[in-house]
Amino acid sequence: MDISVSDYGVGAAVGNDLVATSPTVRGAAGEALPDPDALALLLAEHAVRPAATADGRAPSAGDVRDVQLLRREVRGILETETGEQAVAGGIVLLKRAGQSPVLRRDGDGWEWYVPTAPDAPLAAELAALVAVGLLGTVRALGHDRFRPCAAPDCRGVFADTSRAGRRRYCMPDLCGNRLNVANHRARLRAGGVPR
Repeated sequence: MDISVSDYGVGAAVGNDLVATSPTVRGAAGEALPDPDALALLLAEHAVRPAATADGRAPSAGDVRDVQLLRREVRGILETETGEQAVAGGIVLLKRAGQSPVLRRDGDGWEWYVPTAPDAPLAAELAALVAVGLLGTVRALGHDRFRPCAAPDCRGVFADTSRAGRRRYCMPDLCGNRLNVANHRARLRAGGVPR
């Protein structure tokens, strides 16, 4: 797999969604990455095509276990206190499968890529992809873009790669909507007028 250095948002998004599959984040909803089909869906949602599955091989139960372990490491990086700690963690992930960056012609220009080792396991390729995403976020946007979810009942964390840098929720469609509904109901109970 070739990972574009300039398109770090892809790796950051995969990392965010990977962390959000955890029972730690999902609470009573439980594990969102329970089997190979769920892992294949996560990859497909982000159009990620690791070399480990290039021959049509589907993810295995072992791949799921390894990616679940990777999820913990990604969360740890997102929870770091400093940019230096985040970079150190990202480099550890990158070394699992990432090779030396290469400069390749891409259309009319040149693009930096980090290729992964041809025989790398799926979790190692994902580790490299997420590492490029998190390292790119620190470089381009700053470590302060690594945040906890603003929803009071959520334990999620994420890297905010939005242009404005105002993202507040690890899963905006879930956590943001849940909080908006709770606030709306509280206003109704208090005799407020619904908007």
